[in-house]
Amino acid sequence: MSRSDDVLKVHRLVHTGGSTALLEWLASHLGGWVGVVDAEAEHGPAPEAAVRGAAELRARGVRSAVLHGADRATLLFALDGRRALAAVLEQPHHPDAPALLADAAVALDLVLRAEEAGRREERVRRAEAQVREAVLHLLMNGRLSTAHQISATLGPALPDPMRMYVVECPTGRRAEVMRICRELTGGRAWIVRCPVYVRHLIVLAPPDPAAVSATGDPLAEALVAAAPDCAVGVSGEAGLSGAPAAYTQAFHALAVARASGDRHARFGPGPELALAAYEAGGRWAEALLAPLHTHARRRPQDPGGQELRATAHAWLNFTSHATRLLKIHRNTLAARLRLIEALLGLDLARLADQAALSLALRLTSETGAGVGVGVEPGAGAGTGAGGASGAAPGLDDVLRDPRLTDWARTHLSALTGPDAPPGACETVRAWLAHDAQLVPAAAALGVSVPGARKRLTRIEALLERSLLQSPSARHDLWLAHRAEDLAGVTSPKRDDA
Repeated sequence: MSRSDDVLKVHRLVHTGGSTALLEWLASHLGGWVGVVDAEAEHGPAPEAAVRGAAELRARGVRSAVLHGADRATLLFALDGRRALAAVLEQPHHPDAPALLADAAVALDLVLRAEEAGRREERVRRAEAQVREAVLHLLMNGRLSTAHQISATLGPALPDPMRMYVVECPTGRRAEVMRICRELTGGRAWIVRCPVYVRHLIVLAPPDPAAVSATGDPLAEALVAAAPDCAVGVSGEAGLSGAPAAYTQAFHALAVARASGDRHARFGPGPELALAAYEAGGRWAEALLAPLHTHARRRPQDPGGQELRATAHAWLNFTSHATRLLKIHRNTLAARLRLIEALLGLDLARLADQAALSLALRLTSETGAGVGVGVEPGAGAGTGAGGASGAAPGLDDVLRDPRLTDWARTHLSALTGPDAPPGACETVRAWLAHDAQLVPAAAALGVSVPGARKRLTRIEALLERSLLQSPSARHDLWLAHRAEDLAGVTSPKRDDA
């Protein structure tokens, strides 16, 4: 192979395989060790002759040198102020080795600089993604002031009010869809890679009320038009303080969008449980969560009340995937859940207790403002009635409120409407009665597990809520059925009591 062919080979390798491919080819072609010796960090296990020669090259301030040994020669070519291309070759070495290495050094110096720049850019990109995720976490936990402060350093400003979009992309396409989102919103949207679901993007965009129809959304329509293999769920308009509810709405809408030919959907209209229950349930929720809000850590490394509240909220929404959101080990999650159970007197394996905790978290602030009711751990957590006069009410007392009865009827009306599939109510009740576990629910219904899954998937589209994937509407469904049963508006059969 002529020298011109070698030079062409060098440049081809640099463009297709980078520095690693070029060094491997040089070592094979010259029959020796070839590598980069760095003054700060060696690139691979370098022979002692190469390390010593590179140090001498830097000390003398020359661009190239050859060190002869008894049976080997070390050829060195300076790349920049701290690195050198070194080749340790047996004597006699290839006659074209010095010229080939000199040509390769020029190309290698450029590609190493490009690779370093790429690594720096990737570190910056990852750091920005982590900061954006941190801002999302602050929003979900009600830390609006801190979220605004951090977001201001990156831009754009957090939109308030906003609509939240959950965009489900094919694997590996999130970066491309993020670019499309930025272009479609003119850079005004706050876009975050979902820390839980690797195929999801979370987008907070300023609403455009004049352009939004009763069922459609221009941004969602444009996203699906630009990326037809994506699905988009859209929340209602909300302030930043409503970010947790907006995320849940968008996630439920995504469940509808997956099955829709349009591939996008807005959260269906309907009363919000927290709004319906706020007046009747505020005192009950404060009493239930008082041990959590007042919990003091025994050791610096132990979780405090706010951390336990965030853990409970994340687990109720994402079950075992909460470890990704909280950045903790699964054993740490399990230990925190046990502590929450002990403090509140709950059994979180039971759907009833999950639903009670979910409602209480939505009815109280993170700071536990207003908590001062003298209660024992777990008081008011169960479904029994309240105790003596002045005692905190129980969950059943809250659910008997006429506003909760109206909410329950509206929430469950689709299960008995003309579009409901046969056995919809029976399927949902069996699923709830078995703590939203598919296997025992399928056995109780006398169908296969895939059959039960298909039934619930159809019911998802009917309710416009996600059931099988978290955040799931299972807690609200349990509460709605309980409220209906307490009001005596359903048949006597009570699977969920």
